[in-house]
Amino acid sequence: MGRQAVAAFTDTYLPTVNGVTYTVQSWRDCWRSRGGRMAVVYPRSDHDPAGDEFPVASAPFPFYEGFRLGTPRVPGAVEDVDLVHAHTPFAVGLGGLRLARRADLPLVVSYHTPTSEYAGYISEGWLADAVARVGNAYERWFLGRADRVVAPSERAREALVGAGIGPVSVVPNGVDTDRFAPVEDGFRERYDLGDGPLVGYTGRHGFEKNLHELIDACAGLDVTLALAGDGPAQESLESRARDSSVDARFLGFLDREELPAFYSALDAFAFPSPVETEGVVALESMACGTPVAAVAAGALVDTVDAGETGYHYDSGDIAGFRDAIRRVLDERERLREACLVRRESLGLDHAVDRLEGVYAEVTDRAG
Repeated sequence: MGRQAVAAFTDTYLPTVNGVTYTVQSWRDCWRSRGGRMAVVYPRSDHDPAGDEFPVASAPFPFYEGFRLGTPRVPGAVEDVDLVHAHTPFAVGLGGLRLARRADLPLVVSYHTPTSEYAGYISEGWLADAVARVGNAYERWFLGRADRVVAPSERAREALVGAGIGPVSVVPNGVDTDRFAPVEDGFRERYDLGDGPLVGYTGRHGFEKNLHELIDACAGLDVTLALAGDGPAQESLESRARDSSVDARFLGFLDREELPAFYSALDAFAFPSPVETEGVVALESMACGTPVAAVAAGALVDTVDAGETGYHYDSGDIAGFRDAIRRVLDERERLREACLVRRESLGLDHAVDRLEGVYAEVTDRAG
């Protein structure tokens, strides 16, 4: 039997760049290189669809700039697939569920982000808690419709199984190690970052990422802090950095082509977000040879090997975070070698091998 034809349904896609978009695009390209078909259904945006990309009607999402809310439509061009893979439980994902039920196709669902995390985008305080409870209940309902749930880490799998969801397979997102590798291209000079110790982070500047802990930790260190990306917390982060006299440089959104140079220029990547299901940016950093100081929460407990590819700290413990960053800086060269040894296991091909196994298993069972 040849490789399955897959319809992937996602609520976030190009031109937005984030972990989900990167994963969908990378898996699609790798699957195609292996001779398979993976059509992508996504909310209509400024992105011009290429081959096997099918936008559906969408509208701006008022609570999150740049995000568009799609409709649960099923384009006719994806009706003839063997399997449906939903990367979201929301609107576009519901279109995937409709197709799977109508055509009696296997349904695989990726667990990228806890639904409760989105509550902070639309409300706060007690209302955010209420929205989170509703979101969690809805998430369990949607995941319960899947023939197989895939989680990017063992920690995420355990959380799902503990919530009564299953069966669940671990399929890491994978890193394109051809792209994410150590490089030297004058990134520090281009952004005037100096030649002293450089600590950095890239990703969404959301309040849920706890980036204020990174500002506070660097207040006690003689380092330059480089923050790439943007988001709703950026203004408060800039103010916090000024008030604490942290030498923080806000670089704005970096093109994906620049990220390997960004990671390679850092002496330590700092990751205080407790809500990660894998932490792709930490893996990208390690693939570029830069160790990580990470919170001991969520998937980062497993993503970062303490004493090998970085160090951990307890969420909220600013002194512990500062110490973790200091240890990474002090042991930079030894940790760098461990990161580079691990590169092969982080690769995209390794991830898609596992994905292919999941697809084959659910297709065989359906047959």
